[in-house]
Amino acid sequence: MMTNPTGRLTQGQFSFLPDLTDAEIALQIEYGLKKGYAWSVEYTDDPHPRNTYWEMYGMPMFDLKDAAGVMMELNNCRKTFPNHYIRLMAFDSTRGVESIAMSFIVNRPKNEPGFMLERQEVDGRQMRYTIRGYAAEKPEGERYGAA
Repeated sequence: MMTNPTGRLTQGQFSFLPDLTDAEIALQIEYGLKKGYAWSVEYTDDPHPRNTYWEMYGMPMFDLKDAAGVMMELNNCRKTFPNHYIRLMAFDSTRGVESIAMSFIVNRPKNEPGFMLERQEVDGRQMRYTIRGYAAEKPEGERYGAA
């Protein structure tokens, strides 16, 4: 049984949907701004599910009132890293801690080779599992084509 028929990376909100248009992304940003969230843009070429710390592009955008500022930063990141995964993160600081309220991918490489599940037999009949990204075999910056 195939649980992800698209074969695409599924992290964050909207992962099983077709890519959001810039207009749809701006609507999500506006929604977050109305809730008082602060936005940031992050990118990586190693989207392993346990790699939760992506590189931040620029600084977190506190006190914004318009989605245009976030979209400008996103478009600059897309120009700089066209072959990387890019996601938007919205932080909710209303409880005194920076907790992620929204997270979704807004840019993907053209080719997403996916992940391999490696099984290893250990003591007795126990199995140990490891997830390895096919693209991670290449050096950083060369994983999804020219940077």
